[in-house]
Amino acid sequence: MDPLSQVRLILTHSLKLGPRGEKLSASSPLLGALPELDSLALASILTSFEEQLGIKIEDDEINAETFATLGSLSDFVARKLAGQHG
Repeated sequence: MDPLSQVRLILTHSLKLGPRGEKLSASSPLLGALPELDSLALASILTSFEEQLGIKIEDDEINAETFATLGSLSDFVARKLAGQHG
């Protein structure tokens, strides 16, 4: 599964978005656009990425731009995955 699909799936599950999550595209805004995406949800999502994708995310790697869109978040995850295998 590609990073975009993996991130969409984790977001949809973590935020309980249901069918709305399936409609998210790379250009879909996240931070500020999804009321479910609060600070508690952010922590849960990052933990899910670490557990389900086997990546380690440091606090200083995350900023508002990372969560700007589904595409920016999936690009971040793809870089983390590539860094672990290369």
